[in-house]
Amino acid sequence: MDTGSGPAPAGIDTSVAHSARVWNYWLGGKDNYAADREVGDYVFAAYPEIVEAARADRAFLVRAVTHLAHEEGIRQFLDIGTGLPTHGNTHEVAQAAAPESRIVYVDNDPLVLAHARALLTGTPEGATDYIDADLRDAGTVLRRAGELLDFSRPIALTVLGTMGHLPDTAEAHALVARYMQALPSGSFLALCDGTSTSPGMIEAAERWNATAALPYHLRTPEEIAGFFTGLEPLEPGVVSATRWRPDETDLGTTRDADQYCGVARKP
Repeated sequence: MDTGSGPAPAGIDTSVAHSARVWNYWLGGKDNYAADREVGDYVFAAYPEIVEAARADRAFLVRAVTHLAHEEGIRQFLDIGTGLPTHGNTHEVAQAAAPESRIVYVDNDPLVLAHARALLTGTPEGATDYIDADLRDAGTVLRRAGELLDFSRPIALTVLGTMGHLPDTAEAHALVARYMQALPSGSFLALCDGTSTSPGMIEAAERWNATAALPYHLRTPEEIAGFFTGLEPLEPGVVSATRWRPDETDLGTTRDADQYCGVARKP
């Protein structure tokens, strides 16, 4: 795999693996360090499909944002748990479909912040912003997002690979509900997270939690569906990330990934 990036930006601790950097490593990126690659390889040894799961999560984001911009007319996106810039970022996908789209990214990883300028580029017609904040501080996130986004018009909330870092499922459900309550009718939730749907994924999570700084908690598909309570799911509902409206060329070769996802509309 890739040998990773050069010297870390000031204030970045590279001695302990971090989820955004390990994820970047699995996706073939360069923004990772020896500790990240060590954990990434340790997890990969038990569950090689983790790379496919990471790519399935990213591919779902691309398909979901494309659908929301093209078919649902969404022009505003609030992306929580941004991660490190890679191919197919939310603003790239949304503004390719609708150049006037506005995107606000939210993360509290110092390395993501150091690379945020790569997320703040876009079309002249649209706009992007970055908020350095903890997703659990919904009040601050929503207040600052309102500086760019118009909360009288529909907004798509995207939360991918993030809610597993909250151990309590009820708390995680309530937090997403808090965000959706603040968005107007016609807004959407697009969410994807890891699931305990195979022994390999369960072993991968155990290895991750034994070595990485921030634990990750797998949920059942039913618990993932709980994030969409009170919303109107789009077809095909809550499914494996590879099964959510796959490209026609993938229909005959699609395999389930241990990542479940969905897109739903707020009535």
